[in-house]
Amino acid sequence: MISLEGKRIFVTGAAAGMGRSIAELSAAAGAEVLATDVAKEGLAELEAKGIQTAVLDATDKDAIDDLFGRQAPFTGIVNTAGWVHHGTLTETDDAAWRRSFNINVDSMFYVISAALPGMVKNGGGSIINMASIASSIKGFKFRAAYASSKAAVIGLTKSVAVDYMDDGIRCNAICPGTTETPSLHGRMNALVDELGSFEAARQWFVDRQPMKRLGQPDEIGMFALYLLSDAGNFATGQSYIIDGGILA
Repeated sequence: MISLEGKRIFVTGAAAGMGRSIAELSAAAGAEVLATDVAKEGLAELEAKGIQTAVLDATDKDAIDDLFGRQAPFTGIVNTAGWVHHGTLTETDDAAWRRSFNINVDSMFYVISAALPGMVKNGGGSIINMASIASSIKGFKFRAAYASSKAAVIGLTKSVAVDYMDDGIRCNAICPGTTETPSLHGRMNALVDELGSFEAARQWFVDRQPMKRLGQPDEIGMFALYLLSDAGNFATGQSYIIDGGILA
């Protein structure tokens, strides 16, 4: 069993999906967790389980700086806040392009910038950025803005890993395949009119998976725990693919 005893973990996008799984699994492994999101209802459910929460817009640099200015240093940072835009390049307007980068990349830049000084002073730690196989790893239809932003996440991850290695900082990206989250359910709902029902839309996603099933948040969360733990101390600067065989 992976132990995070004595560690302080900060998570964005923690109200649902992979972020929530990572927050819950980290707390169960003994960590002190600060789970953040803009969704108050999801955070309330985490609070009911004894996890510390804070309402935070991960694209608000001032709010992030203020929060980290009031917190003791963290040993682990997990950036999972994200947004998926559907469209080809010519179907992507300026607003969708900017929003993709603001939520998926700028948020990580703000959080890491605010967290690093305390982590370095405290002797180091682990940073995890949620990327995707839809990135510099593989192209997918209708993911122009999303894949571009997630490719930037991989570049950011490698830069932080190299620049702060001597300070005891490890920085890695996780690149999931299709994982069953509320965000994915939203994309399923968008296909209901075309495919006839939510069940048919869900099956469409399942059928395209080599394993004929969707990934589950805890399957991503358990790998994040490894990277946050001392067991992962030799791992840095990597983009770990957990995709159910899509790239096999």
